[in-house]
Amino acid sequence: MTAHSDNSGIELCASTDLVEGGRAVPFDVCFARENCRAFAIRFEGQVHAYLNRCTHVPMEMDYQADQFFDDTGRWLLCATHGAAYQPDTGSCAGGPCRGGLVKIPLSESDGTVRWHTADNLQPVEF
Repeated sequence: MTAHSDNSGIELCASTDLVEGGRAVPFDVCFARENCRAFAIRFEGQVHAYLNRCTHVPMEMDYQADQFFDDTGRWLLCATHGAAYQPDTGSCAGGPCRGGLVKIPLSESDGTVRWHTADNLQPVEF
């Protein structure tokens, strides 16, 4: 996987890797000069990605590796304190959230999902 800083985005995964309401695809980003985990999901046919950081307490949210959806597949849950977020916007839907999740721009075309950099969002430098 090579990192490109052009507008085409950075290849993340095959479209088939993101199943509706299923496991997330994790990836690493540098957000505001800090290396962070992020995750991509599919909800109502669209792909979305967020920093893996609850707004209640800044810790990773998944209760099992790459599991973010509740049992209904309708909400993203923080396993630690039960904060719930809307999968399509990252907005707080209930529980102890302090605002919404940090959204990462994604695009999907030709069977590939890509994430896009921003001023405060870059690939992790090794």
